[in-house]
Amino acid sequence: MADRVLRIGVLGLSRGFVLTRPAFLADARCRLVAAMDPRPEARAAFEAEFAAPSHETAEELCRNPDVEIVYVASPHERHAEQAILAARHGKHVLVEKPIALSLADCAAMRAAAQAAGVALIVGPSHSYDAPVARAAELIAGGAYGALRMITALNFTDFLYRPRRPEELDTARGGGVMFSQAAHQVDIVRRLAGAPVRSVRAQAGAWDPARPTEGAYQAFLTFEGGATATLSYSGYGRYDSDALMDWIGEDGGAKDPAGYGAARGRLSGADEDELKRRRAYGAGPPSAAPAGLAHEHFGFVLASCEHGDLRPTATGIEVYAPAARSTIELPPPHAPRAGVVDELWRAVVEGVPPLHDGAWGAANLATCLAMLRSSAEGREVALTELESPA
Repeated sequence: MADRVLRIGVLGLSRGFVLTRPAFLADARCRLVAAMDPRPEARAAFEAEFAAPSHETAEELCRNPDVEIVYVASPHERHAEQAILAARHGKHVLVEKPIALSLADCAAMRAAAQAAGVALIVGPSHSYDAPVARAAELIAGGAYGALRMITALNFTDFLYRPRRPEELDTARGGGVMFSQAAHQVDIVRRLAGAPVRSVRAQAGAWDPARPTEGAYQAFLTFEGGATATLSYSGYGRYDSDALMDWIGEDGGAKDPAGYGAARGRLSGADEDELKRRRAYGAGPPSAAPAGLAHEHFGFVLASCEHGDLRPTATGIEVYAPAARSTIELPPPHAPRAGVVDELWRAVVEGVPPLHDGAWGAANLATCLAMLRSSAEGREVALTELESPA
C-alpha cells in the first residue's frame, strides 16, 4: 500500500479545518483533493495551497469523483445534513464534534452510513490524544484495580474568542455544552470504558453580551459504579493551563503573560472582522505549534482502587501506593496523528473505528442530558432521552 493515500475533501474551511490542517499536511497518507466554503477568499487560498479544486456547494464537492472521504468541518447545525449527503454519495465521513445537535439526526447519519457501506467517524476530539488513550488502556488492563472516579477541569477564554452569531446561540449548537463539554465527556467516557447512566449538572450563562452557556459543573455516574466530575469555564479568568506546565490545548507553548488578551481584543472591535482574520484564507496559512507536545483538554485525574493516573501533555503521571512514577510518551509525529491513524484503519484496513456514529451519539446524549439537568434542576437518566440508536 505504498502508494495508497486518503483522498480528503473538506466541507467548511473553518477554524476546525485550520486546527486539523497541520495533521493532514504532516502525514504522507493524506491528500487534500477538494474543498467547499462560501467564502471566495478561502476557496482561492485552498486552490493556491493544495493545487486542488474548490466548490461553492456541498453537493458539488460530494459529487467530485476524486473525493474518497468528506471531512465535515462546517458549523454544528450543518453536520447532520452534510454527513448524510456525503454518505449518500458513497463517501466515508469524518465529522467534527459534536456529531449533531439531536439524537434523531445522529440516528439518520448512522443509517445513511450503514446503507452506503461507508465509515462514519467523529473527530478530532481529545480522547484521541495519546496520553488519554494510553491511560484508558492501563485502566482497562486492571493493573491499578477498578476505576472509581474521574476528576476533570478546564478553565479557558473560549467565550471571548471571536464568534459568529450561531456560536452564541445554544439552539443552533453554540455555547460550551456542544463545543467544550463534548471534549470532556469524550475523555471521561474513554477512561471509564462504560456507558454513562445519569447526569446532574448546572450550567452558567453569566454575561448578557454572550447569551449562551459559558460554564458548567456536572456529576456523571457510569454503569458499574464509577463517577466523574466535570468543571469547565470559558469566561477568560483563571487559566488551567497553569496546571499543564503552560502547554496549551494544541500542544504548543503558551505565554502566561497573555492573560486577558481575548477579552481585550473584543473591546470596541468589530467581531465579524476579528473572526474573519482568524479564518483560513485571511492571511498566510498557520504552522503547527512549535515545540509540539500532545494536545490536551485541561487537568484530568483517574482514581482507581490501587493508584491514580493523570494524563498530561507529555505522558502519564502514575501515583501508585508505594511510589510516584511517570510514563513518558514520545511527542506525536504530527498534530492529531491519532485521528489519521483511526481514519486509515477504518477506510483502508476495514477496522471498525472506536469513534464511530454510536460513540458520537453517546457523547451527544450526555451533553443533552447535562443541558436538561441544568434546566430542570434534577438528575437526568440517559434512558430519559430519545434513543441514540
